[in-house]
Amino acid sequence: MPALATAALLLPLLGAAPSAAAPTAAPPAPDRLQRAFATAAAEYHVPQSVLLGVSYLQSRWDAHGGAPSVTGGYGPLHLTDARTALAGASHHGGGSEDPRGDDARAALHPAGGATTPSDDLPARLTTLPRAAELTGMSPEALRTDPAANVAGGAALLAAAQRDLGEPLSADPADWYAAVARFSGAEDSATAAAYADDVYEVIRTGERRTTDAGQRVSLAARPGVAPDVSRLDGAGLRAASAAGTECPRSVSCEWVPAPYEEFGDGDYGNHDLGTRPASQRIRYIVVHDTEGTWNGVLNMVQDPTYVSWNYTLRSTDGHIAQHVKAKDVAWHAGNWYVNAKSIGLEHEGFLAEPDAWYTEAMYRSSARLVKYLAKKYDIPLDRQHVLGHDNVPGTTTATIPGMHTDPGPYWDWRHYFQLLGRPIQPTAGKKSSLVTIRPDYDANRPGYTGCETAGEPCAPHGSSEVRLYSDHDVNAPLIRDVGLGTTPTTGVNDLSSRVSTGQQYAVADRWGDWTAIWYLGQKAWFHNPGKSPAAVPASGRVITPRKGLANVPVYGRAYPEKAAYPAGVPAQAVSPLPYTLPAGQKYVVGEKVPGEYYYAVTFDEASHRVVTGKDQYYEIQYGHRVAYVRAADVTVSAAR
Repeated sequence: MPALATAALLLPLLGAAPSAAAPTAAPPAPDRLQRAFATAAAEYHVPQSVLLGVSYLQSRWDAHGGAPSVTGGYGPLHLTDARTALAGASHHGGGSEDPRGDDARAALHPAGGATTPSDDLPARLTTLPRAAELTGMSPEALRTDPAANVAGGAALLAAAQRDLGEPLSADPADWYAAVARFSGAEDSATAAAYADDVYEVIRTGERRTTDAGQRVSLAARPGVAPDVSRLDGAGLRAASAAGTECPRSVSCEWVPAPYEEFGDGDYGNHDLGTRPASQRIRYIVVHDTEGTWNGVLNMVQDPTYVSWNYTLRSTDGHIAQHVKAKDVAWHAGNWYVNAKSIGLEHEGFLAEPDAWYTEAMYRSSARLVKYLAKKYDIPLDRQHVLGHDNVPGTTTATIPGMHTDPGPYWDWRHYFQLLGRPIQPTAGKKSSLVTIRPDYDANRPGYTGCETAGEPCAPHGSSEVRLYSDHDVNAPLIRDVGLGTTPTTGVNDLSSRVSTGQQYAVADRWGDWTAIWYLGQKAWFHNPGKSPAAVPASGRVITPRKGLANVPVYGRAYPEKAAYPAGVPAQAVSPLPYTLPAGQKYVVGEKVPGEYYYAVTFDEASHRVVTGKDQYYEIQYGHRVAYVRAADVTVSAAR
């Protein structure tokens, strides 16, 4: 397969972030946004709870400084203003990672090419110009002024209600169909799933401080029971979830990735299997697309490309499934992980902190993950629900090319709340383990390289905490010997970063600083009692077996040579350029068998799952997980 970079569709977004306010300008009152919701609700005769509920699902009431989302949405109501699509580098085509990650098969660098978008953008990507018509406000005001943006959203909701022939009722239960239409979905299932989420927010209520310091609240209305039958007259097409493996609580469609043979015995873009009968599904891998919905779906339907199991849309949380759970998609860059995982691609961009992941997509993703975790007995923790950035390289040579998405701006703490597994302390203050858990909004480590190499990224909340070689922010950053480079604050440099939900053994403490064992080193992070970056934890740890100065660390848990039957080439058990020294401890995920899925031809008859006698432990070693031989280590409980 030619080693050519693949282009995806990226939507350049109208407008820019507003210019900085004059130095003497007073900050807005902290209740300004709450008052804007009340004013807009009264002016356009929309129940305030409906307006607040819709806005929460779009942006959690954040304004993002006037910057656009991944789909060109602006402000608290995510009014969209996307225009001509351009070609750009894609997530899967970029870098040197082989998405399949199997030494037994030639590395895959997809061919493909740019696709030409239609000039006729869907209505869900052009709601801001429509709001400008309805309100008489300028597009610039709707993009940059949160109060104007809220008014534009209220005008759109009122227009949808009138178009449906419904009165501008004060009862929020009467607005179900209008809320569904506001989603921009073209089918009834997606629209209904979106509206159901909005009404769940209305029933439970919400309260938070936004990214601009605005305090907004929505009082709970547990008795609201919308009339869902009104959606029947909304003129939306019926959608079929036939063939999908999704919970009923989400909107899902089947957009199959092709399993096809082409040219010189080559084939793509996944492997057929019999999971979980043949091998257990242990992981769910969270990705971001680095491309927009239409372009990404075009690529996954290309037999010469790579694949993943599901794609999730930003605007409304709609899901497309591409590969069945029984089969093995090529997405993680590590064949051992691919063979045991399900990959979820989320419409978004790692290096654009304000090209945000919508609440609608977070909630849809969480429902899908809960469904998959229950069905395949996957623990809901950060050693089984991985980011692509937590997947280890398979060999020393592959480490620098591994991907770094979904990146520091994915809100793992919120995600695990939606999964029903909030990250909480599980031990006393002096515990020998910690779980990383900064306050996402307040935690703003500086990153560089989002737009220009070396240049600072816009300040933004983050799930990640920086690590130093001493208890001092002026100390050198922790170095990753596998990368072979000097660590930086680059948004894609994982050398010295830990992420929310990850657990580590405490190595030392000094005032407001905590040290952990990380990549074979003592790594320090600022952890003040008043705003902790981590919480105490309990669990199991491993340390080298008595008498061993250190033990090797692996990026995959492959069987010993003797386990391979005739006709299946033995795969090298290659240690990574790391060690686990005596005296250090690392948190254990679970014990796993040495296993290899041999599938290098289109003919399934040659496929084999090879299981050896060697056992491994998955551990949280650095930012990425790793594996150590069970025979090399001792396991103990830590509190």
